[in-house]
Amino acid sequence: MTLQATSAQINGRPNVVHLLGNLIQFKAVGAATGNAYSLVEVTTAPGAGTPPHFQKEDDEAFFVLEGSYEFMHNGQTIKGVPGTYVFIKRGEPHAFRNTGTAPAKMLIINSPGGLHENFFLEAGDPIAVGAGFPAPAAPDMPRLGAAAARYGIEFLPPQA
Repeated sequence: MTLQATSAQINGRPNVVHLLGNLIQFKAVGAATGNAYSLVEVTTAPGAGTPPHFQKEDDEAFFVLEGSYEFMHNGQTIKGVPGTYVFIKRGEPHAFRNTGTAPAKMLIINSPGGLHENFFLEAGDPIAVGAGFPAPAAPDMPRLGAAAARYGIEFLPPQA
């Protein structure tokens, strides 16, 4: 199955969701890769990112395409500029945020496929392709927490 990045849906599901200041566009889903991996393109608003967390059941890799990110990985800080690659093994604490003044963009691969994409779909809000960032709003923490628990993601307290 070939996915078209500009389609509004993949297998009847949204192609783009907004979650925590990130626009997540599905490029390859687990169903198309024999659940070997999922691939998303993420555009992150300035200052946005993810809180510290870890996954119990999937590995994650980040490849920065545009802008400036800061990654926290196992208590260390990694500056992410175009071309930066960061690999996170399951169980390793990590987070990221856009440190620039413009949107930043990266690719994220999760292996095996299915888990993270389903978390994004449950926790995120569908938006139209090319719609841009919605108005800032507080996240629905009960929905976010419930989806995280279903897909083996555990949020950690913020680092001091």
